[in-house]
Amino acid sequence: MGFYDFVNFVLYDNPVSKTVTSMVLNSKNNSPPIPNVTVITEKTPLWKLATEGGPFIRIAALLGASAVALGAYGAHRTFPKDREVELKLIYDTANRYHFFHSLALLSIPLCQNPKIAGTLILSGTILFSGTLYYHALTADNKFGRLAPLGGTILILGWLSMVI
Repeated sequence: MGFYDFVNFVLYDNPVSKTVTSMVLNSKNNSPPIPNVTVITEKTPLWKLATEGGPFIRIAALLGASAVALGAYGAHRTFPKDREVELKLIYDTANRYHFFHSLALLSIPLCQNPKIAGTLILSGTILFSGTLYYHALTADNKFGRLAPLGGTILILGWLSMVI
């Protein structure tokens, strides 16, 4: 199998691509609807989702801004020389999760239960990233047992977006 045959298979000839292509062609030809496929006929503008999606869009913006600010702070902060690598790694992990879950909050208005999903994502981010930030900045791990709880809440938040 040559390179072009591989690309052709990935783009066109695999079962997933064939299904998607047939769905698109059927919807354009005004064919009978495909079973178990919901067709959205009206597009909701993103600005409308942002204003009607509850407070989570604004919270996501604030969380994202704080992730950028804390990322810049962590990049320029000096950590104790004896634990610099360890604490910097912990700080970077906190910042990465903080930033990713700030972005995740932007999709909360699209969920069926935005209050549940948003609350779980927000509280999980605060518990997980907040605990790691504290540990990295103070070299004290007295709240370390809250990080796994925050991580578990984040997992539940992602799962609640499915329901």
